[in-house]
Amino acid sequence: MTYQIAICDDEEKQRAYIKSLVEGWLRQTFHHTKIQEYASSEQFLFEQAYDRTQILFLDIEMEKMDGIALAREIRKHNRQMQIIFVTGYMEYIQEGYDVEALHYLLKPVSQEKIDSVLDRAVERLKTADAVLLVESGGEVLRLPLKEIRFIESNRNYNIIHADNDYEVRGTLSELEAKLDEAFVRVGRSYLVNLNYVRRIGKTELILNTGEKLPVPRGSYKKLNEAFIKYF
Repeated sequence: MTYQIAICDDEEKQRAYIKSLVEGWLRQTFHHTKIQEYASSEQFLFEQAYDRTQILFLDIEMEKMDGIALAREIRKHNRQMQIIFVTGYMEYIQEGYDVEALHYLLKPVSQEKIDSVLDRAVERLKTADAVLLVESGGEVLRLPLKEIRFIESNRNYNIIHADNDYEVRGTLSELEAKLDEAFVRVGRSYLVNLNYVRRIGKTELILNTGEKLPVPRGSYKKLNEAFIKYF
């Protein structure tokens, strides 16, 4: 498989530097890639690069349209692109969660950090088409994991909240065993897809859909650690 990687930064030297690190990763992993450079958010949008890019290294501080604004536009067209912000500032991290960024790389960026984040991006892309097979309403359904926001335990049933709500028999633990690392347990009653989490508080968890789930006492620290580790 050939991975489509893009670098969007208004500084030519920074684009060249990130490209050299990506090429260093390629020499170690032997993946096939095509690397494209963009000097601005506007160029990226004009060329409709969101249709083909799979992994994007995106600078935040750019003239006119910044990286956060570009990421919001990208998410209108492409939910699977692995967006990696490259920045010198920590203050944009919350906005990164809102656009489901894979990771933040703080400048100066090292080869080790590039290697790690690209390995994660490739693994995410490999599992992007993973599905959960369930029986609901007398039918066997294939539910893409990427579309499942959370699963709620309701006595002898579980309710899977995705594009629709699906009621399935079994235990929450049985479903948990079939899911990937994006899903974490929230107390005894919920499994949540971290890709949809906007904010974690000590008493409730808020999804980017506005839905709120209760966080049981004593669960905040473990849940927050899982969230930070995943992203």
